[in-house]
Amino acid sequence: MKQQTKEFASWILYHDDDFIVVNKPPFVPSLHERGKFTHISLLELAREFNPEATLCHRLDRETSGAVVIALNVEAYRHMSIQFEDRKVEKIYHAVVEGQIQFDDHLVNLALQTDIPGRVRIDRSGKPSATFFKTLEIFRHFTLMECQPVTGRMHQIRVHLESQNTHILGDELYGGKNFLLSQLKRKHKGEDSPLIKRFALHARMILHARMIAFRKMNNEIAGIEAPYPKDMEVLLKVLRKYDAVAD
Repeated sequence: MKQQTKEFASWILYHDDDFIVVNKPPFVPSLHERGKFTHISLLELAREFNPEATLCHRLDRETSGAVVIALNVEAYRHMSIQFEDRKVEKIYHAVVEGQIQFDDHLVNLALQTDIPGRVRIDRSGKPSATFFKTLEIFRHFTLMECQPVTGRMHQIRVHLESQNTHILGDELYGGKNFLLSQLKRKHKGEDSPLIKRFALHARMILHARMIAFRKMNNEIAGIEAPYPKDMEVLLKVLRKYDAVAD
């Protein structure tokens, strides 16, 4: 077994004859990107593991989290119908700038591709809706639960921007890269960004932090997508150096 196939196998959260669910690390593109990045794509890795593998949906290169992969044509069709009918509950966690208090706050704003790779709010665009819920508040940031009802490109990022907040590190849509020294007083040693990407992770949870979808026999499968190391470290740092005083 090739080393990269072993790497892919270590990402698997769920596996049966029809589907694989993997916890995609950040900086791994869903599909091949020509001449821009060197990491092999998730699809290429999946097809080395199983030649029939097909991605049922995609995540941005920097976004980590759960991705469902079909292993045959019937399974792909079965999952595509569930996504089309919005029966797969997709929930993301994001660290956003500022203290934001949302309780199932709905943003219902149409989105339109502005230039390649960028999206904007536009009444003539495609209908787009996202629910937001505050999970944890820090002095300078908020851990936010984001539940997209539709699945437009950059939907969560643009809808957050419309609410006057940004995902930490999301420079494309107004986010900033904060340094550890900006939170930790008398910081010593090498300074570094709190996270080296925008802080968005696809938890895709239903109830106990699980992705939920129907298998080929219509039983519901539930799988958790744990935070990657960089998100774990980020939240640990915020809880230590940016906690709200009691």
